[in-house]
Amino acid sequence: MSESGEMSEFGYIMELLAKGKVTIKNIEKELICPACKELFTHPLILPCQHSVCHKCVKELLLSLDDSFNDVASDNSNQSSPRLRLTSPSMDKIDKISRPGWKRNSLTPRPTMFPCPGCEHDVDLGERGVSGLFRNFTLETIVERYRQAARAATAIMCDLCKPPPQESTKSCMDCSASYCNECFKIYHPWGTVKAQHEYVGPTTNFRPKILMCPEHETERINMYCELCRRPVCHLCKLGGNHSNHRVTTMSSAYKTLKEKLSKDIDFLIGKEGQVKSQISELNLLMKETECNGERAKEEALAHFEKLFEILEDRKSSVLKAIDASKKLRLDKFHTQVEEYQGLLENNGLVGYAQEVLKETDQSCFVQTAKQLHLRIQKATESLKSFRPAAQASFEDYVVNTSKQTEVLGELSFFSSGIDIPEINEEQSKVYNNALINWHQPEKDKADSYVLEYRKMNRDEEMMPWNEIEVHGTSKVVSNLESNSHYAFRVRAYRGSICSPCSRELVLHTPPAPVFSFLFDEKCGYNNEHLLLNLKRDRVESRAGFNVLLAAERIQVGYYTSLDYIIGDVGITKGKHFWACRVEPYSYLVKVGVASSDKLQEWLRSPRDAASPRYEQDSGHDSGSEEACFDSSQPFTLVTVGMKKFFIPKSPTSSNEPENRVLPMPTSIGIFLDCDKGKVSFYDMDHMKCLYERQVDCSHTMYPAFALMGSGGIQLEEPITAKYLEYEEDV
Repeated sequence: MSESGEMSEFGYIMELLAKGKVTIKNIEKELICPACKELFTHPLILPCQHSVCHKCVKELLLSLDDSFNDVASDNSNQSSPRLRLTSPSMDKIDKISRPGWKRNSLTPRPTMFPCPGCEHDVDLGERGVSGLFRNFTLETIVERYRQAARAATAIMCDLCKPPPQESTKSCMDCSASYCNECFKIYHPWGTVKAQHEYVGPTTNFRPKILMCPEHETERINMYCELCRRPVCHLCKLGGNHSNHRVTTMSSAYKTLKEKLSKDIDFLIGKEGQVKSQISELNLLMKETECNGERAKEEALAHFEKLFEILEDRKSSVLKAIDASKKLRLDKFHTQVEEYQGLLENNGLVGYAQEVLKETDQSCFVQTAKQLHLRIQKATESLKSFRPAAQASFEDYVVNTSKQTEVLGELSFFSSGIDIPEINEEQSKVYNNALINWHQPEKDKADSYVLEYRKMNRDEEMMPWNEIEVHGTSKVVSNLESNSHYAFRVRAYRGSICSPCSRELVLHTPPAPVFSFLFDEKCGYNNEHLLLNLKRDRVESRAGFNVLLAAERIQVGYYTSLDYIIGDVGITKGKHFWACRVEPYSYLVKVGVASSDKLQEWLRSPRDAASPRYEQDSGHDSGSEEACFDSSQPFTLVTVGMKKFFIPKSPTSSNEPENRVLPMPTSIGIFLDCDKGKVSFYDMDHMKCLYERQVDCSHTMYPAFALMGSGGIQLEEPITAKYLEYEEDV
């Protein structure tokens, strides 16, 4: 049946359900696939005991396979898909479900399948889809459900000549439906076909015998009590269930049927109690609705009161500003009039000019004395010009920082449950974000809700994402690279909710995290370096070998660096990784180097006695200034003695005080092969300390070097297992 036909049939069935025309009990929720949200079609039983349509399993596996191929090409971690994607071509679906099909050896095989029912990853094993059982019981119930909904729609005979007649029975061996006449023709008496099993008209033709998916020619005849799944005798003799306890199928059938019958009888016996509890819940819903409306009205009243206070304060502040503005303008007007009088033919100057025309000496002296004093005063004001008032209103800026902070924390009464606090020291971000918080012991919460959102540069407020947590830590995945995220937590005890904690802002790495381990084969010097079993930590010890070579100090002996590299190379894309250098380390170098440069360092003999040999640059140190402008196939920065040393650069100050920084707790390396650039970051603040061009024409490797006592620990990716380990510690 086509997809459009299935959709129309599903809609038709749900329409009949809504009209109450289907007599079968309300079990439609149990018959709908959690992936496609339609009635099950050939459902498969997953190891977690949830059922999913056969087609949905293959689609999800195919999309998961595509995401793994993207990982192989981009070296970036992608999460398992949780949404139903666009249906791929049937050729690809058939290919992925075909027994014996294998992916490219370079591509990881995704044996983990994201169950859409419980949202947990389940292991399908090596056989994948081929190792799953069809849920024939569920398939039969779905078919009964369809028949009940299609009671008015007859199933037509498959063998009639047009126009076909309505079928009266279906043959399970022939997988076809027949009318009475056709059934007699194709199943004549006295033949083998007369012995076929036939039932009422149906479109669900399932095999009469359940076969083992591991051994396709063997029928199921046992039940593994450990794995809780049917098996065949070959599975018990030499297969995966050889050491498991098994029982006969009849015994398992009897036991499970008795348990299921008892459970059903118990639920039926509690029907009155269930109805009573439903009535109680309905009353609580009505009470909740009334109380919610009342709480909204009370909250609205409180806010209206705050609005009134703000309006009063707003009116007072504006009146004070207007009064000050009027007073200042009056002073400025008076001063302007005084200065206008100093202009020729205006005011004081004009009056003085008229006084000078007086010829009577006594009258002139009588008037000129007072006038002279006024002119002297005006002259002094010109020499020391000072405005009569200030134009700035700095004293009238409203300070709302404290009120804004208080209003920002405005919430409900906590009713005895304190606000959780995020532990900034234990919270960090790498490939994922790990958020830790604590709650006072006197106010233990039942659960928490962790909220997070991305912070845009244009200050656009993104909606909060919520995760319910039953602990005090959570790993948050699927975060975008080179982005700021805000996190906050609130606690729940029953229906009581605490206010949100203060927000913690974390900056994600500039590129997807690149996973690798130390290479124990290429250039690894086991006399000087000590590598742990996990190959994520290396230590250098200045031991007995260095003492034996100490006699060469008199002839200019220089202790050489011991190199170690990552076991995975990089050819393209953007990648980020981080490591921690132990504080006691004397001299450590971290960075990147190309494959050809590593061969030169690790295999070519060195002139270790030459004082001009500089391993930091890989060439004669006397020509170091000449390589500033050229792109070299490696870059290493020096870390040691609790300091981070920035290499020399022609574009910045090369004074020692400007090149020496405190050593970060964790150092991040960002390699952009497309742009040919490497950058070094302080992981605590995700701040770039140094960057430069690098030649990425060859395969690039994470490179490290140690001299004297020291240690390097690769940053461990943050996963759910990492969280469990942290809790155990």
